[in-house]
Amino acid sequence: MSFTAETVVIEMARAQGSTAMLLVLDGLGGYRTRERGSELTVARTPNLDRLAGEGSLGLHDPVTRGITPGSGAGHLGLFGYDPLHHEIGRGALSAAGIGFELRPGDVAARVNFCNLAADGTVADRRAGRLPTEEAAAICKLLTERVRLQGASFFLEPEREHRGLFVLRGDGLGAEVTDTDPQREGVAPLDPEALTPESKRTAELVASFLEQARDALAGRERGNFLLLRGFDTHRELPQFPERYKVRALAVAAYPMYLGISRLLGFEVHKVDGAAPEEVAALPGLLPGHDFVFMHVKKTDSAGEDGDFDRKVAAIEEVDALVPGILDAGVEVLAVTGDHSTPAQMAAHSWHPVPVLLWGGTAAADGLPGFDEVWCRQGSLGRFEARHLLPQLLAAAGRLAKYGA
Repeated sequence: MSFTAETVVIEMARAQGSTAMLLVLDGLGGYRTRERGSELTVARTPNLDRLAGEGSLGLHDPVTRGITPGSGAGHLGLFGYDPLHHEIGRGALSAAGIGFELRPGDVAARVNFCNLAADGTVADRRAGRLPTEEAAAICKLLTERVRLQGASFFLEPEREHRGLFVLRGDGLGAEVTDTDPQREGVAPLDPEALTPESKRTAELVASFLEQARDALAGRERGNFLLLRGFDTHRELPQFPERYKVRALAVAAYPMYLGISRLLGFEVHKVDGAAPEEVAALPGLLPGHDFVFMHVKKTDSAGEDGDFDRKVAAIEEVDALVPGILDAGVEVLAVTGDHSTPAQMAAHSWHPVPVLLWGGTAAADGLPGFDEVWCRQGSLGRFEARHLLPQLLAAAGRLAKYGA
């Protein structure tokens, strides 16, 4: 067996230790400009600042330096999987998130219900974050009106402007380019097959989108769909077996429950956001050694370019920190899956702040938790896949390596 840093950690994992939590504030990172600090710098975070003084700080790169990650790659890295080796498309994550069972040969894609302008360009990639109920009505309409030759499709709402599109039939490949241009003011992209095996898939997707455009033409918002992250059924190494923990995921958004479910976590969905997640902890923690908690509001605000709302979302989580510790979390890592600076209104390549507190984590004695102080912390700057081993080690869940 050839050993890598990843396999060494798996070999060293053991069942005893403290209760650990990975708290992910989606899109947490930002960057300062000459005019002002990052969102994390501006936010009032007395609880996180206290933990920063008692714990260790650093920065992580979700994939590697300079790479802007998607949420799937960002979370795989945080869970200790090398995202360059373990790949999964957004479509498969969305399917797992809503409990849609992909069959071998199915092709799934993530949907953004969007607004097209009169000239056919994308006016709003998220259709004003239309309510889930409205997205469900669009799914129902298209399911009734669109017909594909020799294949069937499923269109399901996920949450707000997000949905799931699945193709089912013979001879389908998942190597198809996104139709989402990832920016506004330009036309949606045409689906293109990247391999001969995916040519039929691209043709069916193009037919679906052409019919969908006609069926939705009269709507003021949600008058088209953008597709990305085409993928198929995948098997991934299971997290609880790899790291010898009873793992729990707590989240409100389906996709993050989806990646957790694919990795073998027990999952708990809340209706609401971070306050409801923390309120559920006391009843969920018994019987679990490792908890992943996901907070979405930070990323949503960053993607909307709303600096003040992202600051408020960070402050909301800070106020919940005492409740997390009171629930029984003994070792805590706080970070994000990527950076979403409000200045860019998008995911970015910037490194993400990391706080590791409790157990045998060193006390850096730094006065606060933000990008500037994290740059000076003892954890240094590292790829995200190296955070989990440090969290497990601080919780006493890694055995001695070697003689």
